[in-house]
Amino acid sequence: MILEKSFYEGRTESVAKRLLGTYLVHNSPGGTTVGRVVETEAYLFSGDPACHAHKGMTKRNRAMFGPSGTSYIYLIYGMYYCFNVVTAAEGVGEAVLIRALEPVEGIDLMIERRGGRPDLKNLCSGPGKLVMAMGMDARLDGQSLASKRLQLLSREAFAPRFATSKRPKVTTTTRIGINKGAELPLRFYLTGNEFVSRK
Repeated sequence: MILEKSFYEGRTESVAKRLLGTYLVHNSPGGTTVGRVVETEAYLFSGDPACHAHKGMTKRNRAMFGPSGTSYIYLIYGMYYCFNVVTAAEGVGEAVLIRALEPVEGIDLMIERRGGRPDLKNLCSGPGKLVMAMGMDARLDGQSLASKRLQLLSREAFAPRFATSKRPKVTTTTRIGINKGAELPLRFYLTGNEFVSRK
């Protein structure tokens, strides 16, 4: 049920859509938390000025140029971490930002990490929020997403709770919170899902 490396191959935009409905698992010393991916954004090496890698490799974005199926975690505003899934071939520098999760397991621990806020809809409805709730930080930068500590599981991992015979409907729109490349339609979310960051 752990996603294989081949899952992350192909166009990054396609991977961003395929990630919707999969499950992010963090097995931390404090406990296990699981969230269903409901919103993503693709960041491309070419023609995308919002991508951290578009000017080449730096100490900050080194993990982005690593093998697909690994994590790229960076700090924003000096206080919040964002979690990305590295895609494309090694050395290219593309990734998918996980923008929102639907809490699935370890919810009490997530609430504790978010300062006791019990509002489930807003618990993981943003990249900084979800990383905090999942208990992730820069120590997981470059981590394989098929490791014991950090995993991405297939859509069928929690069936029949989320099982459906229909292909999930996906809304495509522009990305949020960026100044460059803001017109590119590279944000994707599960249509009608109440846990997305913004509709």
